[in-house]
Amino acid sequence: MNIGVLLVLNDDRVEEKIARVREFGFDYCQFTCWNHSLLTDELAERIVRACEKYSVKISTLWVGWSGPAVWDFIEGPAVLGIVPVEYRYARMQELMHGSDFAKKLGVGQIATHMGFLPESPVDPQYLPMLAAIRHLADHCKANGQYLLFETGQETPVTVLRFIEDSGRDNLGVNLDPANLIMYGKANPIDALTVFGKYVRDVHAKDGKYPTCGRELGPEVPIGEGEVNFPALVKRLKEIGYDGVLTIEREIEGDEQTRDIIAAKKLLERLV
Repeated sequence: MNIGVLLVLNDDRVEEKIARVREFGFDYCQFTCWNHSLLTDELAERIVRACEKYSVKISTLWVGWSGPAVWDFIEGPAVLGIVPVEYRYARMQELMHGSDFAKKLGVGQIATHMGFLPESPVDPQYLPMLAAIRHLADHCKANGQYLLFETGQETPVTVLRFIEDSGRDNLGVNLDPANLIMYGKANPIDALTVFGKYVRDVHAKDGKYPTCGRELGPEVPIGEGEVNFPALVKRLKEIGYDGVLTIEREIEGDEQTRDIIAAKKLLERLV
């Protein structure tokens, strides 16, 4: 099991960011990008050169999408991911664009939030969503890639059902244990019993359960939330996971740097 760090691709400083990955002693990173205008051939070439220069591997490209994004329980279900019909087509095009960009990087998997997937297979939106996911999976398959569901907005059983019902063999899970807690959907250790065999990347992130019915629980530094990382790493080992633990800290500045370094030390002791 390896330890990596999440990098946000939101400006032109890609060489600097990849250099810092090596400076902090990481061999792996996961890129996340919401601005598709940045995903050019020229940038792909620069990223490849920088990764070669600093001996850094990219485990996954996390692909965002345009339009509104409200991370709560009230407006979120209507605007997040490819669930909302009015945004679905455009966002599917963006996800496929992200897949094409990942291919240029030599990255074998992309991940995203699909949105608040319908929990019931008889929901009128279930079959249209299944068709959309199949289409995205087929595009990724043509690029030699897996398509990963980032956890959080749906129960583990729902993720499992969509993977099973898709009939596609290149769907997987980007496990974010904090999200499962922050959305109040599951205990992440127990979730591995449900979909563990499909986990292909893991966000090392911590958080707390929601305490009201409108807002997510807060994200906090690793070790200060409800994710039991010793138990999580132990369970990942038991199910044979040998991928990357990608540290994610959703703040900026010096505090983010301190928290990432502290998280790396904690995870190194566990793995």
